[in-house]
Amino acid sequence: MTSHSTSPHARSSDGPGTPGTELVVDVGPIAHGGHFVARHEGRVIFVRHAIPGEKVRVRLTDSGDSSRFWRADVVEVLEASPDRVPHFWKLADSLGSWRRGGPPVGGAELGHISLQRQRALKADVLAEQLKRLAGLELATAVEPAGADDDGLGWRTRASFAVTAKGRLGMHAHRSDVVIPVKDMPLAVPGINDLKLWDVDLGGIARVEVAVPANGSRPLVLLAPEESTSPKRLHSILSQLPHDVSVASFDPSKGEVLQLRGRTWVQESAADHEYRVTGEGFWQIHKDAPETLVNAVTGYLAGGGYLQPGAVVADLYAGAGLFTAPLADAVGVTGSVLSVEGAPGTSRDARKNLHGQTQVEIVQGRVERVLNHQGRNFDSVVLDPPRAGAGKAVVKQLMASGPRAIAYVSCDPASFARDLGYFQQGGWRLDSLRAFDLYPNTHHLETVALIVPAT
Repeated sequence: MTSHSTSPHARSSDGPGTPGTELVVDVGPIAHGGHFVARHEGRVIFVRHAIPGEKVRVRLTDSGDSSRFWRADVVEVLEASPDRVPHFWKLADSLGSWRRGGPPVGGAELGHISLQRQRALKADVLAEQLKRLAGLELATAVEPAGADDDGLGWRTRASFAVTAKGRLGMHAHRSDVVIPVKDMPLAVPGINDLKLWDVDLGGIARVEVAVPANGSRPLVLLAPEESTSPKRLHSILSQLPHDVSVASFDPSKGEVLQLRGRTWVQESAADHEYRVTGEGFWQIHKDAPETLVNAVTGYLAGGGYLQPGAVVADLYAGAGLFTAPLADAVGVTGSVLSVEGAPGTSRDARKNLHGQTQVEIVQGRVERVLNHQGRNFDSVVLDPPRAGAGKAVVKQLMASGPRAIAYVSCDPASFARDLGYFQQGGWRLDSLRAFDLYPNTHHLETVALIVPAT
């Protein structure tokens, strides 16, 4: 795929650093965040929709003469990588979108790259972060999740914006531009089957959809604008399928109000059922919960750290995805401390683990709970948000004396940083697996086993 030759000079009437300027650049390595590194006259440009080794024409999207670096999208491929494939989603294809006069939607920024090369690039990012932030030279293959491995139809949850005309849309990357959408190829069929793009969503600022992979009742969450009347909400409700639960929610307050059906969904994983309320956290990929539970329990049980009678902790526990199988493993003679900061999600965990007498559920900040608990653990599961656990929590965990920690991370940079803190405290990385739980995006998930060095 090589286009006609074009002039290598910048095309713009407003100067070389103006957004909208087009430049020809050679594409270098991938960087954390789904960008590729290029340079123009010594300045770094973070380019999206490229592949290392390509020569491309880019359009500056975020730039200025005083900026430390610029951002850009590919608008034309002059010398293509053999790993470049036709994008599966017209609206996310940078080349076609800019030809039509605007940016692509975000959320499928690696869709122009073969899945095999995507995973190799994610492995490169993980290795680079481990080396830079933890001083560790380690190559880790990125594994697929589940059997259906075409990279599509995996999202059980999706978030949408609404256009000024009241139509379902998605944002362009780092932009207020909302692009109307009429399909979402990364979503499970149940999300597309709702046909929300046919609904007049005027008065709604944001829409969240959850369609459990087990086939249980879907939930549509509507975030109304402040001026939206109850009458308008019920007008929207009447346009939605009758077998779908619908609720309104206020993202700033975390409040969820029932409009029809339930304010929660029923999820399944590892022979357990989980109630997850509203915006409560649940792994997005349909095969992610099972994949991660198997990886975590495999590390802990396989190393002899998870046995009947063991004392374990599940930190940042959410609705209890890991807590339930941990409780099974330690039995009634053991104990599991399950800690979650979000009140709604913590209430879900109480319902999901009702009757498990060996489980203690505490709602609160992890560092505060660890301070007050003052107990030791045989092993710990640590599954923090994208920002990671941080130095304070890492120090508290090491002080609590576990024999092993299974660290689940959705961000290689915060994971590598935290691993560096563990290493400074005399711990080491025993094992590491990486999973492609977000195909066609730059994200990846890791599961690590971290143990005392001596």
